[in-house]
Amino acid sequence: MAKVIVWNLMTLDGLFEGPTKWDLAFHGDAWCDELSELSKTFGEKAGLLVFGRVTYEGMKAYWTSTEEEGETKVFMNALPKLVASRSLTASDWNNTQVTADIAGELARRKAEAGKDIYVFGSAELTDSLLRDGLVDEIMLCIAPVLLGAGTPLFKPGSPKRKLSLTQSRPLSNGAVILTYAVAA
Repeated sequence: MAKVIVWNLMTLDGLFEGPTKWDLAFHGDAWCDELSELSKTFGEKAGLLVFGRVTYEGMKAYWTSTEEEGETKVFMNALPKLVASRSLTASDWNNTQVTADIAGELARRKAEAGKDIYVFGSAELTDSLLRDGLVDEIMLCIAPVLLGAGTPLFKPGSPKRKLSLTQSRPLSNGAVILTYAVAA
């Protein structure tokens, strides 16, 4: 059985983007060689990447046009991808499938033996997957910065969910990676 793992960077005040869409400048406050190495391991461990539509559009635009070279670009373009969307029906990004029934599709894929399933970004999707009981683990890199305004990763009004800390890893630049198991 595959695990569904949510991965995201966020600020200490709980924001995963600044006041405008795709305002991710705070990532520079967390980025370091250690985080770069961790991101490469995702390509080895992942069997599927999952995005909400908005995150998918930004990731596709970046990873199909960037001149940046390296392992991360290779795995982002090569790995199978699943997009949760009620407005898109198809994608021209390599190895990408679109579904309007993300809960059903993820439950089916999760039941199969295989590598883990990673959800990148996608705060709205993360909220719905937590509500549906499909998330097994949450990995967060907390950037040592307070933005004061932006989009929260976890949505107000979501039901209480018990988490168990399984790992904490401080990075040399003051960022911290926290890994939580999600209680059933």
